Amino acid sequence: MNDKAPADGEECAATDVQWMDRALALARQGAATGEVPVGAILVLHGRQIAVGWNCPISTRDPTAHAEIQALRAAAGGLDNYRLPDATLYVTLEPCVMCVGALVHARVKRLVYAAPEPRTGAVASRFQLLEAGLHNHDIQVTAGIRADASAELLRSFFRQRRG
Repeated sequence: MNDKAPADGEECAATDVQWMDRALALARQGAATGEVPVGAILVLHGRQIAVGWNCPISTRDPTAHAEIQALRAAAGGLDNYRLPDATLYVTLEPCVMCVGALVHARVKRLVYAAPEPRTGAVASRFQLLEAGLHNHDIQVTAGIRADASAELLRSFFRQRRG
């Protein structure tokens, strides 16, 4: 995992916050439909190329996580399953499935908001992006708008419980 600041030419911290705010808006959109509020945006050369939000309940598809939805849309739109210069912004630390998809897509950079202590596969539960584990390393920045994302999740689950 690499929590260093982005190199020249990559998104700066202020830009990371702006993209994460957009991902949070997508998470709220998912929550409004009864899905767990996780949103994702894929950015390539400073432009949004795809978005996604959790929708496994409505699609009856256990793989319909926000990250997977964004990766599918980007790959289809670019007609290429490899996304080597893309950055994924997601409001929650990715799970094992999503980390695997990011590696296979060759995403350059992952920026996530809140940690996922039970199933997080970047730092919290598993460390699947540690350097040298795969033939592709992903740069990682964690904690961008973490409080806002965590509060959105807490609020969603409080409402569901009653």
